[in-house]
Amino acid sequence: MKIIFMGNSEIACPILYTLEKSKHKILSVVSNSPKALGRGLSQRLTPVGKLANDLDLKFLSADSLRNSELIDTIKILQADIFVVVAFRILPSRFLSLSKMGAMNLHASLLPKYRGAAPIQHALLNGDTQTGISTFLIDKDLDTGPILLQKEVPILPQDNFNTLSGKISNEGSSLILESLDLLEKNNHKLTPQLDKDVSYAPKILKKEMLIDWNQSASQINNKVRALSYTGAFTFINGKRMKLYKTKVHQNSKPYKPGRISIIDKKRVFISCANDDLELIEVQMENKARMLTSEWIKGARIKTGDIFD
Repeated sequence: MKIIFMGNSEIACPILYTLEKSKHKILSVVSNSPKALGRGLSQRLTPVGKLANDLDLKFLSADSLRNSELIDTIKILQADIFVVVAFRILPSRFLSLSKMGAMNLHASLLPKYRGAAPIQHALLNGDTQTGISTFLIDKDLDTGPILLQKEVPILPQDNFNTLSGKISNEGSSLILESLDLLEKNNHKLTPQLDKDVSYAPKILKKEMLIDWNQSASQINNKVRALSYTGAFTFINGKRMKLYKTKVHQNSKPYKPGRISIIDKKRVFISCANDDLELIEVQMENKARMLTSEWIKGARIKTGDIFD
């Protein structure tokens, strides 16, 4: 099939690479325009844009999906289908620019976790299973009929980075299988049931702040869900990001946010119930490091409060 691939983030890259090595033909890759960085205003492509260049694929940058020049170029290419992974909402007009419309890979078992952050919300909620879905895009967000789905287990040690990798790898094969079914006209479309709908909106910055009045498990799940950027807290007036933590049972925790245990290698923080061990952290304007390294220069003691 003749495909136009649309995506931005790292999670879409293995899928683009797999498609490029398959029997299908990628006519072009559409991704966000490069961002200007620093005083020299050097340009940085999205991960998908960079991979497209590395694979020597035709690349179309998209400041706006309503740009008439972009639309005309896509029309001329005469794609059979658009494959969309971690991109943005397509205007309804786009769906008529290819013969078969657009297929999306979504990182959940739809209709559960519709929206921009399904992986994060699965981890935040402490789920032990998630999945992936391919579906045909319609005019609303993540509501189109489902082609195929596959379950993906969530292990206790999984975080956003590891779970994204699993989903991306499994998604590559599911995309190929879905394309083969569409090409042979041997596919079955399953409508999504409204009674099973839940949502996974984008995580706002204010939601990344740790609330020590939550349980240690809830906070640990937040750290897992935000491992790509770091959930944050404050100690002695300075911001600290947490990248890895571990729950320890404590039948009599201290005041939430209080350092309950500290030695040369470990720091335990009391939560609403149980304790949370800090394993990998980053103070503001400092490098990311293991807690055992941070402790060496930190002026903290048992009884100090995180807020």
